[in-house]
Amino acid sequence: MSSNDVPEYHVAGIGAGPANLSLAALFPAASLGRIALFDNQPGPAWHPALLSPGVRMQTSWMKDLVSLVDPQHRLTFMNYLVTSGRLFALLNAQFDTIPRLEYVRYLTWAARRIEGIHYDTAIERVTWTGDGFELFAGGRPVARAHHLSIGVGTRATRPEWMRGLPEHAVFIADELTGRLDALRGDLAAPIAVVGGGQTGLECVLKLIGAGFTDVRWLGRRQWFQTIDDSPVANEFYRPAHQQFLQQLSRGTRRRLVVEQGPTGDALTPGALRVLYQANYDRMLDLDRFPAVLYPGRDVVSVGVEAGAGGDELVMRCDTPGGREEHRARHIVVAVGREASPVPFDDDLAERVEYDDDGDMLIEPDYSLRWKGMNGHRIFVLNRARYSHGVPDANLTLLPVRAATVINAMAGRAVFNVIDKLCPVRWIA
Repeated sequence: MSSNDVPEYHVAGIGAGPANLSLAALFPAASLGRIALFDNQPGPAWHPALLSPGVRMQTSWMKDLVSLVDPQHRLTFMNYLVTSGRLFALLNAQFDTIPRLEYVRYLTWAARRIEGIHYDTAIERVTWTGDGFELFAGGRPVARAHHLSIGVGTRATRPEWMRGLPEHAVFIADELTGRLDALRGDLAAPIAVVGGGQTGLECVLKLIGAGFTDVRWLGRRQWFQTIDDSPVANEFYRPAHQQFLQQLSRGTRRRLVVEQGPTGDALTPGALRVLYQANYDRMLDLDRFPAVLYPGRDVVSVGVEAGAGGDELVMRCDTPGGREEHRARHIVVAVGREASPVPFDDDLAERVEYDDDGDMLIEPDYSLRWKGMNGHRIFVLNRARYSHGVPDANLTLLPVRAATVINAMAGRAVFNVIDKLCPVRWIA
């Protein structure tokens, strides 16, 4: 492909997950030109390795890709239900929150109706040309763009103590589904799940359902904390609170957001109830619980020792009562997720500005602060937690964020984000 044949777009998005899908769905309303999304997956997907029957969403189905700013849009979740003939079946099932598999079906349905998505195209490098951005995949340029939208999502965190351990015995939660058949050879072997969050819970539930009888669930917190889903906690998940945060210093914002963690970084109460009930049902067969919960255990190192039944993994944990050791044949690691790397080349990466905590400096309109922008903006999605609040890391305000980005690109209010009827006064 010659340089003259490289397609040009008003904005190019890296990643075609929910964040950039929301942007692409709403973008035509601005009449700014073309948008393209590039994703390394072969087709529409959202954490496919973590999908299991019975897993529920943590957000309302009303918080889809578009409805919060454009409820008449053709890609609403309601339109998906009606046009696919699923509406009445879902209503009659009386879910408090919809199955995660249903949300993925909705994303797939929407993605197939959005033009300009390029799957199986891993962007390996983005360079700044002086008058725009050039994106490379497979060693060749695939797009030029006036603006960028970074929506590369997250990847599983691998703690330092995983280094050097046998990969067949210690693996991340994303790999559990693919390993179940091999693990079923010894259902009585002790297997540990490390990580007290929602993914850890879902792994424990999956192992119980698969017939494992000795599951140990270790979490760092002093209890397996459920989400604060109270009305006042949900006030953090609305535009009015984001606007309030923007009036504060970066340090104050960070402190407040950390305090708000239990409203999002915790367990779904319904899922925890399902786990307790499944554990009790199996106890009636075994006369003991197949899963035992170990809160307050912070795994700091893991070693390998020879045992009578094969190698054992020895987990050394800090606890409020001192150091403990726990043994298992296998360890499933579910200690959280971290931002995936952004494929900027060295020159572009050096232009990015960071705060004292090492976070990218992100403006109220989600644009990245970088040297030499000259009207060309890099919008960063899912990385503004400590500047824009806890909703930035989840699906709650996807269309609000997308509308903010589109308004910034257009230089006008393409979308009006209205949030006036608020019973909470964050500032006088």
